[in-house]
Amino acid sequence: MSNEPIPMIDPEQLPERTPPIEIGPDFLGAGNIPRGIKLPTGAVWTPALWVFGDLRTSFNYVDNDEAPEIAESAVRLDIFANLQLSGTERVLLGMSPLRSDGDFTSYVFEPDADEGFKNEFNADITTLFFEGEFGEIFPNLDIEDSKSLDIGFAVGRQPIFFQEGMMFNDTIDSIALTRDTVSVRNFSPDTRVTALFGWNDIDRDDNREDHKAMVFGVFTETDFRKTTTNFDVALVTSNERNGGDGLFAGASAVQRLGLWNTAFRVNTSIALETEAASVSDGTLLFGEISRTLSRSEDIVYGNFFWAINDYSSAARDATTGGPLARTGLLFESVGLGQYSSALSNRADNVVGGALGHQIFFNNNRTQLVLELGGRKGTKKSTVDAGAAGFRFQQAVGSRFVVRLDGYGAIQEHRDGSIGVRTEFMIRI
Repeated sequence: MSNEPIPMIDPEQLPERTPPIEIGPDFLGAGNIPRGIKLPTGAVWTPALWVFGDLRTSFNYVDNDEAPEIAESAVRLDIFANLQLSGTERVLLGMSPLRSDGDFTSYVFEPDADEGFKNEFNADITTLFFEGEFGEIFPNLDIEDSKSLDIGFAVGRQPIFFQEGMMFNDTIDSIALTRDTVSVRNFSPDTRVTALFGWNDIDRDDNREDHKAMVFGVFTETDFRKTTTNFDVALVTSNERNGGDGLFAGASAVQRLGLWNTAFRVNTSIALETEAASVSDGTLLFGEISRTLSRSEDIVYGNFFWAINDYSSAARDATTGGPLARTGLLFESVGLGQYSSALSNRADNVVGGALGHQIFFNNNRTQLVLELGGRKGTKKSTVDAGAAGFRFQQAVGSRFVVRLDGYGAIQEHRDGSIGVRTEFMIRI
């Protein structure tokens, strides 16, 4: 035994990149932990403030037969201040001062009607929540740790993300309670149950904020020997003018089958009143399969979907696009400027998917993704489309990433479209 700390590794081996502002114990520091502040509850807090974020700048070009040509330079800054109080308690404050919902500070070159500088500067708070665990805040109530007080909670404006973003992908003013590590004998060694109530800042499936909406949900995750399952259900209430109430349910299973990583998901939405852009009736079946190629770190993957009727998410942020964004590069929303996805990410009467190959070079500091994708309508009202695209990323130093995206797409009965963008990202 010794009072002198023995580091696990040499400090010189730690990553060079650290937050630009560190007050209190270092994020990647070594040495003795300060004594901290003892609360009347018995908890000991060792406050530390870390500031971090991303600054993204891009040039976007889209030539689409359905809309005017777009050429623009856009910028986005996401900055966070993390007040770490202990291993389980923290306060996180986040701002995105160069965007307003889905509009970004930019200079538009094309179309001519929109040419000029767009200023979307604001001081809105995009994230502000406190999270912790009752058992850690009030250890004196259960000194022997036998009363099952290990209930986590989070309250405030926080990201809500369930079913890999197909059911929820939004930042909502909400409170959540989580009971983790629930062991059911002869069934599962670990089950997590979360109850959620959200009352404000809720964007519906049309990516528009509904000021009257509220969210009630229960979300579970269970580990089995060979698979992890999720069963989730949520109710979104609102007035009929904003689309009315909606009921949402989702189930998934994630596992390895031999050498392949697989995930299977089914999500359904039910409009309890009239169908609208914000909520509609539909079911989304989604499957993912991928594997690492032998003797390399390269990855091949295939993601496939079948949307029966008009599936809608319970909540989607203005920058996230539609429920099919997870399918691949050709479907995702890049979250910066007016650069549209090559293929629609809306889950309305359509079947399709994407096949891709992710290649790593230069000790994983360089990567290239090549992808083919398509979607075919199951009703005449849905247009068939196909596309091919790529993404090239290069790390520069310890804080910078250069990225190049491009695609070419064709649609039924319409001319093709192309999109190219470059992005320079600084990790603060």
